Amino acid sequence: MDRWLRVLGRGAQFLGDVGRGLKEPDTWGSLTAVQMRRIGVQSLPIALFIAVFTGIVLALLSSYSFTGAVPLYFVGTFVGKAMMLELAPVLVGLALAGRVGANIAAELGTMRVTEQVDALETLAFNPIAYLVVPRVIAATLMFPIVVALAMAVGIVAGWFTSINLLDLSTPDFVKGIRLFYQFKDIWFGLLKSMSFGFAIALIGCYRGLGTQGGAEGVGRETTGAVVLSAEMILVLDAFWAVALL
Repeated sequence: MDRWLRVLGRGAQFLGDVGRGLKEPDTWGSLTAVQMRRIGVQSLPIALFIAVFTGIVLALLSSYSFTGAVPLYFVGTFVGKAMMLELAPVLVGLALAGRVGANIAAELGTMRVTEQVDALETLAFNPIAYLVVPRVIAATLMFPIVVALAMAVGIVAGWFTSINLLDLSTPDFVKGIRLFYQFKDIWFGLLKSMSFGFAIALIGCYRGLGTQGGAEGVGRETTGAVVLSAEMILVLDAFWAVALL
C-alpha cells in the first residue's frame, strides 16, 4: 500500500511540474512543432495501415453475422459506428503506445543515464518545460488528427470491401452509415484519442526521466511505459464509455 501511495504521490508531483512548465512558452514553444511532426505525421503510416485492414475485417465479419437476419445495408452502420466510436481510437492508440510511448521513454531514459538532463539543469533550463511539455502537447493535439484520418480510411476500406466482395451498393452502404449516425460519434472518438495521447506522452516522459541503471534501466522503463500506456488506454476507454454514452 505504501508503495502505491508513493507512486501516486510522485505521479501527482510530476503532473504539477508539467503544469508549471506550461508557464514557460519561450522554452517549449519552438520545440512543439518538431514533436508534432515526429509524433503525428510519422505515425500516419502505421495508423492508416491498421485502419485499412480493420475496415476490411469489419465489413466481412458484419456481413457474415447479418446474413439472413438483418438487411445487408447494416454493414455500413456497423463499420461506421465501430470505427468512429471504438476501433479507430483504441487500436490506433494501442499501436501508438508502442511507437510513441516507447520512443519517448527510450529517448528521455537515455538522456537521463547519460546525464544530459543534468546538463540542462546546469544550463538553467527547466527539463520539464524543455523535454516533457512539448511532447505532451504534441501528442494531445496530434492523436485526434491521426485517429480522424484512420476513421475515414477505415470506413472507405469497409465501403470498398462491401461493393466489391459483398455485392452491396454504394447508396445502401451510405444509407447504413447515416441510419443511426450522430455527430457525437465523431467527437466522442476524437475526445478519447486526445486523452490517450496525453496519457501516453505523460507516462513515457515520467518513466523515461525516472530511469536508473544504465542501458538495462532504459530497456526496463521503456517496456514499463508501453505496458502502462496500454493499460491506461483501456481504463480511459472504459471511463469515457461510462461518462459519455
